[in-house]
Amino acid sequence: VSKGKILVATVKGDIHDIGKNIVKVILENYGYDVIDLGRDVAAERVVKTAQEQGIRLVGLSALMTTTLASMEQTIRLLREAAVDCRVFVGGAVLTPGYAKRIGADYYAKDAKQAVDIAKEVLG
Repeated sequence: VSKGKILVATVKGDIHDIGKNIVKVILENYGYDVIDLGRDVAAERVVKTAQEQGIRLVGLSALMTTTLASMEQTIRLLREAAVDCRVFVGGAVLTPGYAKRIGADYYAKDAKQAVDIAKEVLG
């Protein structure tokens, strides 16, 4: 029995996905159904998938400072499309303050924190 669906993606322009992959495996171990869009994912694809799948939690990853604008754009498009979801972000270049500034609901410093966020949002 799935505890809920979570969408994860590494944002457009970034090909680093080791962290996202670890988060995916840990979330699955805790009983969540994880839809992994992979790496270098366009904001529009995240929004479309979240809408089609009724996603309530989206996890975005970025490792390079140059792709933080993609992360911000993805969050903005989710909000503009009125997708009823929470967003958590993670990656080496992120800080809790930056996550808040770009409109994320949560900052996950590691996979364990991603699980804590999933439990809070989805139960």
